[in-house]
Amino acid sequence: MADNAADRGAPAPEILTFGCRLNAYESEVMRDHARAAGLGDVVVVNSCAVTGEAERQARQAIRRARRERPGARIIVTGCAAQIDPAAFAAMPEVSQVIGNAEKLKAETFRALAAGASERVAVADIMAVRETASHLLAGFEGRARAFVQVQQGCDHRCTFCIIPYGRGPSRSVPVGDIVAEARFLVEHGYNEIVLTGVDITSYGADLPGRPSLGQMARRLLAQVPELGRLRLSSLDPVEIDADLWRLIGGEPRLMPHLHLSLQAGDDLILKRMKRRHSRAEAIALIRRARDLRPDIAFGADLIAGFPTESEDAFQRSLDLVEECGIAFLHIFPYSARRGTPAARMPQLPVALRRERAARLRAAGAAARGRFLAAQVGRPARLLVEKLEQGRAIGHSEQFAPLRLDRDAPIGAVVAADIVAASSERLEGRAAA
Repeated sequence: MADNAADRGAPAPEILTFGCRLNAYESEVMRDHARAAGLGDVVVVNSCAVTGEAERQARQAIRRARRERPGARIIVTGCAAQIDPAAFAAMPEVSQVIGNAEKLKAETFRALAAGASERVAVADIMAVRETASHLLAGFEGRARAFVQVQQGCDHRCTFCIIPYGRGPSRSVPVGDIVAEARFLVEHGYNEIVLTGVDITSYGADLPGRPSLGQMARRLLAQVPELGRLRLSSLDPVEIDADLWRLIGGEPRLMPHLHLSLQAGDDLILKRMKRRHSRAEAIALIRRARDLRPDIAFGADLIAGFPTESEDAFQRSLDLVEECGIAFLHIFPYSARRGTPAARMPQLPVALRRERAARLRAAGAAARGRFLAAQVGRPARLLVEKLEQGRAIGHSEQFAPLRLDRDAPIGAVVAADIVAASSERLEGRAAA
């Protein structure tokens, strides 16, 4: 597996990444830019603003980085820095703050290397109208690659601050996506994840308005060597006809969908300003299972949203079991200053955490049932690491899987599932 710019000889910057897969992708872009600029003795903190806890972790990492590398320049970027640059600039440990648009530009890092950068370089993200692609040869420490297809969000869910960190929705042209995917496959990657802030809104700003499904279909057709394609989080109301056809009939599209559900109660969904109902979420999952019986589901759920009653919360719990959602991302509600939900009647923090724990327990039970049902079935493992001579990675359904022998990192290996614990599958290499 190729390492980004490994042949350039420049010292590698340290990049600390928080939050989503898009941030992980952007960290690799920054790593390439920093190396090309000869910017070695730096720590770049790529922050997240989804919750107050995410911001706290970024601040903690900044202070730790200063203790561990007292002579390094600490550069802070990401959504939290974009939304509140003054707060990070006020930290004595921080050398520079750069915005989400600036962090993806090579000239930003050339200016940093030359000492010609302003201490705070954060432009108005709402004025950005285009998203550039980046040819990345590798992703440090990762066996799967990410391709950014979209940026920003035009929706305004009442709990979410991210549109103010990412700006309006904008899409990468299909040809650029194909070129980047082909480049990654040529550099040894067998699995690619399409990522963005709101990828189901893909294409609305492009000529001809290609949908996410149309783009994915063209990508798979034009890069036949790509073995496995995954999608990041999907909005339940925006799955287009072409994507449904791929779900039902394209084996290279992995049978795993992660849905941005957020809640299982209609009143709470309405107060969140989500665009789907409970019934629509259930119907989507049933339709996908009818098309692809082996499909697995993940979902984002928020516990303790303002005004959430015990009955409303119970409907979120019930949704997990009713739909068999095996892979959950649970967030205790975190009030984000400037969002409508932050002005609603708040639940006690302890109650939010207690409900989050109950949702996680329900998710663990659903995951255990799903994993147990895989025993006796075949799988194909993407090898991500080796542990005590055994290959570890994920199956097509994104289930954690450990093989009975080693295999090259990045390889896709056929296996038979022989056992399951509450956390992962155990496989035997197929003959």
